[in-house]
Amino acid sequence: MKNYKIAVVMGSTSDLPVMQDAIDILKEFDVEVDVDVVSAHRTPEKMLGFGQSAHQNGFNVIIAGAGGAAHLPGMLASLTPLPVIGVPVKSSNSIDGWDSVLSILQMPNGVPVATVALNAAKNAGLLAVQILGATDSEIAQKMLAYKEEMKEKVNRMSKDLKS
Repeated sequence: MKNYKIAVVMGSTSDLPVMQDAIDILKEFDVEVDVDVVSAHRTPEKMLGFGQSAHQNGFNVIIAGAGGAAHLPGMLASLTPLPVIGVPVKSSNSIDGWDSVLSILQMPNGVPVATVALNAAKNAGLLAVQILGATDSEIAQKMLAYKEEMKEKVNRMSKDLKS
């Protein structure tokens, strides 16, 4: 297995409780994770530098979580050739999370951002692993084992329910 590195960035540490699920699942798959706070609105220079150099700094995928207006994933996608996965975060100033979802989901043609469900950072981590697994058979096998484990868990729940 090649050494991969995924960036997990967020606009504020208040997003960390949600984004921790991505960090945890990536570690479960033995993928190196680099976590940082990069605000599109409060530190635009940092965001520009990070986005423009992420591919040169060894990252393979960027997972970006943001609440409210949620510009971070789209702005990073405009700056990098890497796949960007956006995690809409329901924040304290959010309108039931819809503002975050739509800000990430409704990107213009030419600037794609893969978008997961509201607060679904675990899915963002899993999608990042699947992206890596498209060209790495060892990671693909780990993903198949993960899916088999989920299937077995559901079968156990069904059996327990009927006991």
